[in-house]
Amino acid sequence: MSNKNVRIEVMKSIEDKVDGFIDQYLIPIQDIWQPTDFLPDTQSEGFMDHVNQIREEAKELGYDLWVTLVADTITEEALPTYESWLMDVEGIDQHGENKNGWSKWVRHWTAEENRHGDVLNKYLYLSGRVNMREMEITTQHLIADGFDIGTDRDPYKNFVYTTFQELATNISHKRVGQMCKKGGNSLLGKMCTIIAGDEMRHHLAYREFVKVIFENDPSQMMLAFADMMKKKIVMPAHFLRESGGSIGTAFETFSNCAQRLGVYTAQDYIDILKKLNAYWELDNVRGLNDDAERARDYLMKLPDRLQRIASRMKFPEEEYRFKWVEANGRMV
Repeated sequence: MSNKNVRIEVMKSIEDKVDGFIDQYLIPIQDIWQPTDFLPDTQSEGFMDHVNQIREEAKELGYDLWVTLVADTITEEALPTYESWLMDVEGIDQHGENKNGWSKWVRHWTAEENRHGDVLNKYLYLSGRVNMREMEITTQHLIADGFDIGTDRDPYKNFVYTTFQELATNISHKRVGQMCKKGGNSLLGKMCTIIAGDEMRHHLAYREFVKVIFENDPSQMMLAFADMMKKKIVMPAHFLRESGGSIGTAFETFSNCAQRLGVYTAQDYIDILKKLNAYWELDNVRGLNDDAERARDYLMKLPDRLQRIASRMKFPEEEYRFKWVEANGRMV
């Protein structure tokens, strides 16, 4: 049987667990928070007072933090790309009599993720600190350009990617929330913190998917994990561009900003890899073929190798001026 057919059979064999994953890692729609829970009530007489409070508090946050907030929002709002990508993965079927539990998971996951971009976008709009049209252009580019995250249609590689990416997003949102609270912006801090909580639940789910696959197809799962780490996990923000720019031209400057601010760093990347190696107990996986044994050896040694590289990395200190964000209360 080909590796592709084995992957599809494994996906079918664990499909019965999907409803349990949804119950365990996602929150029923009637119980979960909605964007309006955090934003001024447009039907309230005090609406404008609340908006003015948001605008005043927004003036206290630094430039790099605003850039990170905008990039995080744009990344969240490119959700149509992520859903269409996942719906095309082998073993996931959303059509007719063949629609399965995996497509149900993707839809429910998408529904939860959709709220993140909604609440952040509305907040940025009310803040008065963001050139919304420039931000919207970047968002449209990110969706229209699409991306290639190096997973092809392989569910094993896609689940490695989502496991890694969800934890990275959790770290970023959580740290931004902490910085907002420290800067006196408790509302924005609360929003980012609760988004981070969603991302953590999603990370735990995808992490569990990979664990179950390791139990069913250890060699191919190990090879898929190693392949993704050799390519390096590329975040969706890697494809950012401002108006007039080409794909990815805004990423390096944004990445420098996030690194300088301490929101998401090279050390975080290494720490995530260490956590995944430990949770999936790579050193205890049995029944590996020779190629998979070599892949395991590579993955076990990779954190130390990346640590040496990170110790030599330098990041520019100067602030790049994005078209998205005001400086000192004025558009630049």
